[in-house]
Formats: sequence, structure tokens, C-alpha cells
Amino acid sequence: MASVTGPSGSGPDLEALKAEALEAVGAAGDEAALEQARVAYLGRKAPLKELLSSLGAMAPEARREIGQRANAVAREIEEALRARAATLREQASGALAVTEAIDLTFPGIRPSVGHLHLVTLVAREIEEIFRGLGYDVARGPEVETDYYNFEALNIPKGHPARDGQDTFFIAGQEDVVLRTQTSPMQIHYMEANPPPLRVIIPGKVYRRDNDATHVPMFHQVEGLLVDEDVTVADLKGTLEYFAREMFGPERRIRLRPDYFPFTEPSLEVHVSCFICDGRGCRLCGMSGWIEILGSGMVHPNVLRAGGVDPERYTGFAFGLGIDRVAMLKYGVDDLRLFFENDLRMTRQF
Repeated sequence: MASVTGPSGSGPDLEALKAEALEAVGAAGDEAALEQARVAYLGRKAPLKELLSSLGAMAPEARREIGQRANAVAREIEEALRARAATLREQASGALAVTEAIDLTFPGIRPSVGHLHLVTLVAREIEEIFRGLGYDVARGPEVETDYYNFEALNIPKGHPARDGQDTFFIAGQEDVVLRTQTSPMQIHYMEANPPPLRVIIPGKVYRRDNDATHVPMFHQVEGLLVDEDVTVADLKGTLEYFAREMFGPERRIRLRPDYFPFTEPSLEVHVSCFICDGRGCRLCGMSGWIEILGSGMVHPNVLRAGGVDPERYTGFAFGLGIDRVAMLKYGVDDLRLFFENDLRMTRQF
């Protein structure tokens, strides 16, 4: 900014100062330049501000006249600054409208729509089937003590049934494990709920397995019913109803003797193949039947561990792999595909 002084050199020439300021404001091409002009002509060290600060030393008449003229010039410069700022904002808005204009005729980007995982879908379907039969749904801890995971289920230390469960133990805590089955919740639930009771317990379980049909973490659902005069006929009717609801109304089941420490008698449950309808195919190994779960009448020792009198009450229990049901229902031939996070797999369904 050039120094603009009056004829006597005693102070700024207000008219020349105003003209210079208005020219600088009009020439400002952006907000930064406009701010520089404001500081130069209205800032604390600007000649106009210095003049207003020196009015106190002038004679009263001169103070009044020069003060009025200086304030009028300041107001004109302020008004010019506001007008120029509005013009710059309008210009910027117009430029933005050109550079970021939306072409309403251009095809939009279709959002990707996902869906629930197959294991989740099957788990929810199983829950709904048993809710329809009056069962509660309960969930329990995935980290268990040895007592609940084994001993309370009639599997004492040294029992050979422990070898088949490939257990994960917690380091430094030999009596704490990742649960190998959802069965420990049978004991928890009986301890908290006196019979009669009906409950299913879905959840994650853990075993040291990893191949096409086994993974270290998988999903099970446990079923438990305890009441007076419960028989194998009640178990068979319940599981037959489940198989028809899950796999189709034409399905049949068959029971085969098996062994589980926590049930007596123990029964392996097969469902008629829903691909070949029992005639024999690759899925069922040409047998016409597919194994889907294990079951049996609750062992008296397990009832006692849950605080239930086995002289008065009986019950049945069953357990099935949710992942296996999903494999059968959707024709997936490798369990590991459920957990590899490959969207191509889930998009098929």
C-alpha cells in the first residue's frame, strides 16, 4: 500500500486513501487477497486506524471534522469488503456447480445388498421350529470348567470318551477348556430351572479338527426336555417333526443304537435322503439315509448333576451340528467354505 498523505504531510489524504482501498478491494480475486486488503486498510496498524487513534490529541473542532470524515471512509471500505466477499462466494458457488454438476441421466451405482450367513439362517430356522414346540432358547459360556464340560456329563477323568473330543485347554489352567459341545448348558439350565423344562441351546464349540467336514470352531444346538414319564417315543416324535420341518414333509427318520456317556439308551438319528428320496445317491453313500444328529434318554447321573431327581423325572437330549445341517440343506460339500470369507460362496444362495 502506497503512503497517502494530505497536502501538509500532517496526516493521510482520506479521499485518496478511500480510492486506493476501494481499488484494492475490487481487485481482490479470492478470499485471501480480500483479507489482505482488509488488514491493510482497516487493520490495527493501517493509516486510517492510526488517524482515529490520534484524534484525542487534536483540537476539538478538528477532532470532530476529521473523525466524521475518517469514520465515513471506514464504513465505505467495510461495505465494499462485504460486497466483494458476497461476489466471491457467488463466483465460487457457480464454479462448484460447473465442476461438480450431477448428470441426472447418468446411471446410478447400485448398492451391494448382502444377506445373513447360511449358518445363521439355519440356526434361526432351527430355533423357530423348536419355539413352535414350546422350547425356550438359551445360550451359555464358550469357556467352561472341566466339571461342566465332562464330569457333570458322566465323563470322569480318564474316560476314553474324552479322547474323541480333541479339547482345547486354557494355558496354565488345566481345569478350564473351550467347550467341546453345547451339552454343558444342560447342567447349567437344570441348576437354574426346575422341571418340567424344554430348551434348546445353540452356540459355538471348539475341537482340534480341520478337514473338509471338521473345523476347529463350529456350531451346535443342544436340545433338552425333562418331565415326568418322558419316553423314547416322545424323542422320536419330536425329531421326526423337526426333520420334516427342516428338510421337507416327506422325510422319514430312523433310530440306530449308539453310545454317548450322557444318555442311556443312546440313539443315532438318520433322515431319509432328500436328494434321492431313499433310493441311494452320492450324498447318502447309496444307503438312502443321512446321519444328522445324536440323541438319547438323559443319563440318571446327568440328572443328578443338574439337581433333578431321576426317580421322579426322565428326559431326552439331542445334539446336532448346525453347520452340517446347512451343508446338507444347501448342498455345500466342504465345511471350510463357510468360514473363508469368500463372498462368491454366499452370493450363490
